[in-house]
Amino acid sequence: MKENYPFTAIVGQEELILGIILNIINPKLGGLLIKGVKGSGKSTAVYSMTDIIPEIEVFKDCKFNCDPEKPEYWCEDCRKKYSEEKMEIISKEVVNVSVPLSITEDRLLGNVDVELLLKEGKHRFIPGILAQAHRQILYIDEVNLLPDHIVDDILDVSAMGWNHIERESFSISHPSDFLMIGTMNPEEGELRPQILDRFPLSVMLYSVTDEILRKEIINRNLAYEKDPVKFREQFQQETKNLENFIQIGRTFLDEIEVKPEFYDIVVKLCAENKVDGHRADIGIIKTARTHAAFEMKKQVELRHLKQAAKFVLGHRTREGGVSKPLTKAEIDEFFDNLKDEKFSPKTEKKTEEINKDINLFSEGGLIQQEKK
Repeated sequence: MKENYPFTAIVGQEELILGIILNIINPKLGGLLIKGVKGSGKSTAVYSMTDIIPEIEVFKDCKFNCDPEKPEYWCEDCRKKYSEEKMEIISKEVVNVSVPLSITEDRLLGNVDVELLLKEGKHRFIPGILAQAHRQILYIDEVNLLPDHIVDDILDVSAMGWNHIERESFSISHPSDFLMIGTMNPEEGELRPQILDRFPLSVMLYSVTDEILRKEIINRNLAYEKDPVKFREQFQQETKNLENFIQIGRTFLDEIEVKPEFYDIVVKLCAENKVDGHRADIGIIKTARTHAAFEMKKQVELRHLKQAAKFVLGHRTREGGVSKPLTKAEIDEFFDNLKDEKFSPKTEKKTEEINKDINLFSEGGLIQQEKK
């Protein structure tokens, strides 16, 4: 078995490292798109992620890695077995499940065993890659080169957390909630705006220009090639420490507070810059809370909000795709201006009108609106 390059040995890609860590602490962030030129370490970082992800508990022999603590997400087999017998629970490492460029829809989603169906008339489901990926890492290398319909299938399942398969006289559903990581080289073509919008966070990698760091990259890679096992041992303690921080961050997550004015800042940033949709607003708050949890802070700070904005808005379209995504410099300028002026959110001026909209579907609300 190949020894992966240690995650804690990666040099000069701090933003990428942080983006990965935040997604591990809070898988509900939904994943990360890593863009970068060839040789910038995209694949190395993804494959090394498994070093720092805590093990998960699953039912033994379950094809879908069902979580024993969440019966509402159990597959049909686990529901049936649980009612008939005591099921053994085991710990399992989280792995990378790769999506090859040549993948077919049946291999991705799953299919019926045709041979068994023809011989005995019985339906048996053959799990696809999205079944294997439940509670794992779904790695899509060169996501911009995948056929559009395959990417659409993946994103649909990612949004729902379930895979629904319909075949002639046969249907099945199973949980498929994964951490989605996509990598791509922009020189080989861009993604459609609809697909970009479905990646919650993104990071752009560049070649390291600092000479000292470049020299360290050479030394570490040569040492790793010479003796991967010995090289990994050198970073064993750092890896364990980071895994512990991630575990602690998960326990902090639900306790993190966000100042009310921070919501106003996020709304102002996205509305003034005409960011498409509302996923960005929500994503910035969730990412900032996760960053604060990683640092074991009880409250989100403005710097967390700014870094979250860079993760969330760096790839997101504006004005229906007419305008390019915000740059880091533009985001920095926005937050710098906040310090120079007393921030008075526009949303407060319309509080009564907003409350009416929020209560539209309360008892009698819709009827009253129609009468007006």
